Amino acid sequence: MRNGPTFSLPLLDRLGARLEADTAAGAIPGADLLIGGTGGEIWRRTVGFRDSVAGDSLKPDAVWRIYSMTKVVVSVATLVLAEQGDLRLDQPVADFIPAFAHLARLGPGETRVPAAAAPTIQDLLRHTAGIAYGYLGDGPTRRAYEADGLLTEDLDNEAFAGRIARLPLEHEPGTVWHYSHATDVLGRVLEVAGGADLQRVLDDGLLGPLGMAETRFRIPAEVAGRVAQPLPQGPGQRPAFHDPTLPRRGQRGNGGLVSTVADYAAFLRMMLNGGSLAGARLLAPATVRLMTADHLGTAIAKGAYYPPGPGYGFGLGVAVRLAAGEAPFPGSVGDWFWSGVGGTYFWVDPAAGFFALLMMQTASAAQRQHYRTLTRAMVYAALAAP
Repeated sequence: MRNGPTFSLPLLDRLGARLEADTAAGAIPGADLLIGGTGGEIWRRTVGFRDSVAGDSLKPDAVWRIYSMTKVVVSVATLVLAEQGDLRLDQPVADFIPAFAHLARLGPGETRVPAAAAPTIQDLLRHTAGIAYGYLGDGPTRRAYEADGLLTEDLDNEAFAGRIARLPLEHEPGTVWHYSHATDVLGRVLEVAGGADLQRVLDDGLLGPLGMAETRFRIPAEVAGRVAQPLPQGPGQRPAFHDPTLPRRGQRGNGGLVSTVADYAAFLRMMLNGGSLAGARLLAPATVRLMTADHLGTAIAKGAYYPPGPGYGFGLGVAVRLAAGEAPFPGSVGDWFWSGVGGTYFWVDPAAGFFALLMMQTASAAQRQHYRTLTRAMVYAALAAP
């Protein structure tokens, strides 16, 4: 049995030097990359600026907008509630949000056709509930979201989920993997099942036991000087990086959290360790295995936009590697990952016994993909054979 992964530190330092060179060239403002195992930190490099305009150097305690990496936290919190008996994965969403009993999709002539099936909690977790993503596509469903205006309003989770239920589905529930507002809706399910707002539900079931005190939907004003900033943005660039110190009604499960490297690394270490960390058991190993197994199979189609990419299926909130090949970067069958539109990225490789966490802030999709692939290649180049 392996005691843990062995890396060549000089080869990892080569990756650190690459990040330093890119920050010096002004390609990125800064980056923080940590590789860890069940026993703790293996290697870390923090480079560049927290705020390149102000000339403020990046420090290890920087606060990062993690965007869609929020989804993974909310997905794990859902499984915590499932283990407690507060919900079931096969339970209809309508049991928690009654408006979801009356969903419809668009038929011929954009007429409303009642949905043939009721989406479940599992459907929300694996993006098969049929819900659209108001930021994607240019078809009639996207136009319906724009006309409704919910994406430009600061709605609490109850109101947001209710508005989603009134809008047309993109697909019949349970038939197609389609990136969506499903985890926003899941956040409202957690509020109903947990009897509190989403931040409190996350704190009680997950963040508190892990000591993740700085993983928040809103941070105090005095923490503003630790928030990592992207390079200056041009007009219309997405994402438009928000100020996490400002009050908001919305606690969006899809992408509203900020976090730190220390906090998110504790979360990933717990998952790599089968659901436990420092004596605190958050999930059973069987639940971790369920979450990080493929839940699509051959019966569920994949939408045109499929960010897991070739070689990957999808579990409960994360992409899961199914093949040694196909993907354009190394890894192990069974590794799992997700990322954020603001530049953050992680993957967990249970077979090799480590996780990697990259924190950046960038508005460039091409740049995000570049560093994800580059980091994968250079980290595995430094990994010794078992």
